[in-house]
Amino acid sequence: MNTQQTRDVWIMAISILAIAFGLLTLKEGGSVLFGGEAARAAAGHYVPFVLWFNFLAGFAYVVAGAGLWWRQRWAAWLAIAIAIATVFVFAAFAIHIVGGGAWEQRTLIAMSLRSGVWIAIAAIGVRRLLRRG
Repeated sequence: MNTQQTRDVWIMAISILAIAFGLLTLKEGGSVLFGGEAARAAAGHYVPFVLWFNFLAGFAYVVAGAGLWWRQRWAAWLAIAIAIATVFVFAAFAIHIVGGGAWEQRTLIAMSLRSGVWIAIAAIGVRRLLRRG
């Protein structure tokens, strides 16, 4: 497999991952935000600013994934912005925890996963789209 084919496989993989991640985020976050009391009760001690950020970021995930699929340089920049914003919200969540706020362990796990996924997507996007020759 030559370099161009490898590049295409990486970009295709991260774009599909970004879109799928975005759609799942919108579904899950939307169900808690707009699904009524039963859905909120099932979510436990969710942190509203984390939930709202993740839900709104889901739209950006889908846009970034589509841009990556079409190999648009702006999509790599959007992935960087998503990664940075996610890490900042994760830090704010950590401050919330240290301050004694109620939280769910699954939020900690999810934010760790989100941060790692978007750092990886951004790194691949930079390498494949911004540094291409």
